[in-house]
Amino acid sequence: MPIHTDPRPASSYEFAGGAESDSASAQETAWIEVIRKMEEVYSDLIQYEVELEEKNTALEEAQRFINSVLSAVSDILIVCDQKGHIQQVNLAFLQLTGFAEIDLFERPLEDVMAEESGSLRLYSWIDSGTACDREVRFRSAEGGATDPVALNCATRLDHRGLPAGIVLTGRPVGDLRRAYEALKQAQAQLVQQEKMASLGRLIAGVAHELNNPISFVYGNVHALSKYTDRITAYLDAIHGGADPASRDRLRGSLRIDEIMTDLPALIGGTSEGAQRVADIVRNLKRLSFSASGGQETFDLAEVIAKAVQWSGSGKRGAGAIGLDLAEALPVRGNAGQLHQVVVNLVENALDAVAGLAGAHVSISGAIADGNITIVIEDNGPGMAEDILLKVFDPFFTTKPVGKGTGLGLWISYGIVKDHGGSLDAANRAGGGGRFTITLPAAS
Repeated sequence: MPIHTDPRPASSYEFAGGAESDSASAQETAWIEVIRKMEEVYSDLIQYEVELEEKNTALEEAQRFINSVLSAVSDILIVCDQKGHIQQVNLAFLQLTGFAEIDLFERPLEDVMAEESGSLRLYSWIDSGTACDREVRFRSAEGGATDPVALNCATRLDHRGLPAGIVLTGRPVGDLRRAYEALKQAQAQLVQQEKMASLGRLIAGVAHELNNPISFVYGNVHALSKYTDRITAYLDAIHGGADPASRDRLRGSLRIDEIMTDLPALIGGTSEGAQRVADIVRNLKRLSFSASGGQETFDLAEVIAKAVQWSGSGKRGAGAIGLDLAEALPVRGNAGQLHQVVVNLVENALDAVAGLAGAHVSISGAIADGNITIVIEDNGPGMAEDILLKVFDPFFTTKPVGKGTGLGLWISYGIVKDHGGSLDAANRAGGGGRFTITLPAAS
């Protein structure tokens, strides 16, 4: 049976054509190949999501490992009297300079400072007892200079609470820089992972959207191949010189009249399906997900509608989604980045109401006083007050390990801020969460 695009009687969607059977067979083969390729892409997407979760877990373990390494690094320690004479040092300082402890006792701190570190300026800093960082170099036992060290200064008090000297603590800048670079690299990997996860959610929604029009186009093409056989048999009988009575019987048995009646509707349905596929592809091309993409003025209402459509269709068991947007919401910026923000917020809202009876997510948008306000609400359990304070912190998440990176809202917050707006989180008075996006309207 043919597949139709609207609820009109099925007979209005059958069609016939005069195409040759080999052409119809080629078309059927092509559509079968398209469906097979879509299944392969979807299978690869599922496998990629599994690998992505495994990499997320590995990155989280790497982050914990880096934190444990940083906590185990031994700082150098120098204790001086009020005159700046060394009273005590720790093993880390001895290893840094190569001196023996006995050679440093009662020695002026100036003697172990490298000339370029500005020892006189350091003394005024020591006298003030402030805790500001100062980058210095120490002399080594071989006569050279050590690597830079970031020092902190604090006043040492005696048993009466009176100043008795100073305590200098520090850490080699090289170690700090290496650890900082490692953390930056891990953070960049997690940010990239969150972007790929957002892209995966987008692909899932697009695949679902593409499946419907392609399915009924394929069904119509399949029906076309059957009708082609009937029309070919009828035309062969005519060209073969069949008598009028035989032609009439064959015309009735092959249902030629019904096929000819259904032909316009089937052609229209197939064209509609192809147009829907073209529209989806065109919308994908319009979305630039590159942070370096040029800014343009676009209708945010259209971006939101498309983001909600793809998010909802790509998530099984999702709650109902309601849209209440102004006719036009002109914004200047990157449509792809704001699309990512809306997808992330809608996905979070759907996760919050998952499994609830009467689950509902609403998205409203209005323009007033030169600003555009987008509100995304859900009727879930809402957020605790301590969570509201940390919801935009990087790596903070309430989801199980492997289910979220804790970067989605942080990235969304940065994107909205880069567009000159704000993103706020709160609880609804009647229960549930509320996220509010405020952006300047384009003139």
